[in-house]
Order: sequence, then structure tokens, then C-alpha cells
Amino acid sequence: MIPRYSTPEMDAVWSDPVRFGRWLEVELLATEGHAEAGVVPAQAAAICRANAPVSDEAFVQKIHEREQITDHDVAAFVDVVQDAINDPAGSWIHYGLTSSDVGDTALCWAMRDAADLMIEAATDLLATLVRMAREHADTVMIGRTHGIHAEPTTFGAKVALWALQVDRDRARLRAARDAVAVMKLSGAVGTYSNIPPEVEAFVGDKLGLTPVPATQVVARDRHSEFLYACASIGATCELMAVELRHLQRTEVREVQEGFKPGQKGSSAMPHKRNPISAETISGLSRVLRSNLLAGLQDVALWHERDISHSSVERVILPDSSQLAYYVMRRLKRLLDGLVVMPERMQANLDASYGLVFSQPVLLSLVQSGKTRDEAYRIVQRNAMRAWDEGLDFRTLLEADDEVDNSVLDDAFDLRRSLSNLNIVFAQLDGLE
Repeated sequence: MIPRYSTPEMDAVWSDPVRFGRWLEVELLATEGHAEAGVVPAQAAAICRANAPVSDEAFVQKIHEREQITDHDVAAFVDVVQDAINDPAGSWIHYGLTSSDVGDTALCWAMRDAADLMIEAATDLLATLVRMAREHADTVMIGRTHGIHAEPTTFGAKVALWALQVDRDRARLRAARDAVAVMKLSGAVGTYSNIPPEVEAFVGDKLGLTPVPATQVVARDRHSEFLYACASIGATCELMAVELRHLQRTEVREVQEGFKPGQKGSSAMPHKRNPISAETISGLSRVLRSNLLAGLQDVALWHERDISHSSVERVILPDSSQLAYYVMRRLKRLLDGLVVMPERMQANLDASYGLVFSQPVLLSLVQSGKTRDEAYRIVQRNAMRAWDEGLDFRTLLEADDEVDNSVLDDAFDLRRSLSNLNIVFAQLDGLE
């Protein structure tokens, strides 16, 4: 991932020293598991642990240099580790294992840790949304369908629905974490032909990963589930970002991203305050969705394995983790600094001459004895005139001989329109 969208927390999960450190720990634990099983001399396993190299940049460089010869990263890694430990104890490193035993176990370990970070970020984002929803529970604004004024709602209700969706995404992240918190040390085709199952169980217990039946590799539907959780949270963040972008348009101007001292919105136009965070989130969500497609294509491998998935995963798993985490953090910062403009929301609601109450008027006329079609034609006729001529909708209705004016007070009562929103806000209880 390019530094612009990287975070220190997620970098610490996917960096090369950490990755090779995970490989090293899998190898050392497997040697110790073999010692527990009576296959490897206990003293040899202790020497492997004591003489194991530190996984730092120098260690990474040695592996990269060795790979120029082996043209195989795990083989190069094993060579460097065995050289550091020295014979004869070092010869027990990688005993009975195949490359995917080490690589897949370490990769699942990394995905589990990445999922933990994303779950934490989703929880923080959710807390911000719940707070904002309650703060603006009574901030009235126009609801729009097809981009057109529909009926009144509140900004808090809009945000509450976002919060509920983030909570569902958090559940998806938790499920994905469970799906990838697995491991396998079962050999070249998953038959335990050269490694006792108790060694796999020993390593899994030490790492907090669950051993699962496998071919040479852990089944990639687990990885695609992880990528779906990342793509889903990206889609949810984009849902919010797109709405905030629309609400920031000059003609609407109901909210505004924060603007810090010294910030410049445009290199050419000094007046500009662009929705840059929301637009960035929208863009990055596209990458997350694209990575999901690549992950789904990795599920089908030849026979007990090929490596068509490997090159793809080196890119998409770290990048999707980074981007999902980044967009949640970026969105939280956007929301924490968001300027909400209640007066502008009220003005926009009033700008359509009271047409937002057309449905309550329709229903009131039906209640007064009109057929639905009759009521619809009366309301539509007056609504079209109000819009075309810029006239007050209620005034036109009051002058219409076919309208019983006694029903209009209730139909135009804003409090009645919003009286049941408590059902939405009740769903927020306990979410944080």
C-alpha cells in the first residue's frame, strides 16, 4: 500500500519483518511440537529457539538475497534460519512441513490481527455515529428520493440508519475473523503423511488458531469472506460519503466538512471548500470491491493447490486490510469535524412550498370520504400548480372547493410526520 493510505497500526501487521517473524515462530513452534511428540530431540528444539535470528530488516535482506538464488521465498527463509541456528540442531527446522504450512498459517495469523484492528475501528466509528444520531435526533431536514424532495425526516434518523449498518458490518468483520483464525500443518497434500496431527494441534494452541482440514493450502473461501467484510465496510463508508458529498453541494449546503487553518481547497480558486475526505472514501471503496472479485477468483485452484492465488494475495490482503481500516478512520475524522447546518436544512425543506405534506393530505382526503383516485387527482392538481407557479401548497388547497379544510391542520403538522422516529433511535441502545 502506498504511504498515503497506510497506517502505522496496519503496517505493523503486514510489514516484512513481522511477516517473516510469523514464519519463524511457526517453524520454532513446529520444532517444539515435534519435540513434544518425541520426534525431535528436546535439546535440539531448545537450541533452535535460543539461536533463532531476530526478524529485523537485516534478516529480511538476507532472505531477499538468498531468494535470488533459490527463486523460492520460503526455501530462502529456511536456508537463512538454518544457517543462523547452525547444524545439527538447525536441520530440524521445517521438518515434515511444506511451504504452505508455514505461509498459510502465518497469513491467517496476520488476517486475524488485521481483523481485530478493523473491528476496533468499526466500534469507534459506530460510537461516533450513535452520538451524532442522538445529538441530531430533532434536527429536521427534507428526505429525498430520486434526489427529489419527498417527506420530512431528521438528520439524526439518517445517521442512525448509518450506525445500524456499521453495526452489521462489524458483525461481518467478527465472522470473517473467526473464518480466518485457522491454521494447517498437515503437509504437502493435507494428509499428515510426514507430520503428526498433534504437532499441528500444539502449534495451533500456542498461536490461538484453530487447525482445519486442508489440501496443501487453507481453503480460499475463508480469505474471500475476509475480503467481503473489507469490501462491505468500504461500501457502507461510501454510502455515507456519497450522501455527505450531496449534502455539501453549493445548492444544498446542509453540512460541510471541517476546514483547518492553513488548508487550501483549490490551487486556483481561493473560495473552494471541497468534500475531499468524502470523495477519497468513495474512491477507495472501488478498490476494495475490485479486490473482492480477485479474492473470489482465488477460490478455485488446481487439484490440491497451485500458486495462482499467491501473487494476488500478496497485494489484495494487505491492501484491503489497510484500506478498510483507513476509510473507517478517515470517515470518523470527517464526522467528528462535520459542520451541520440546521437552518439551511429547514430552509431547504420549506423551499418546495409545503409539497412535502402531499401524502398526509392525500390520506386525510381519503379519510374524509374521497376515493383514493379522487383524492390523488385533487392533491396532484394543486401540487403541480404550486410547483409550476411558486405558490403555497396549503393556500391552494384551502381555496379548492373539493377540499375539506378541517383536515389540513393535521396533514401539515410536522410533529405528526416525525412522531414515530423513536422506533429508529431505540435500535441504537447498546450498540457502542
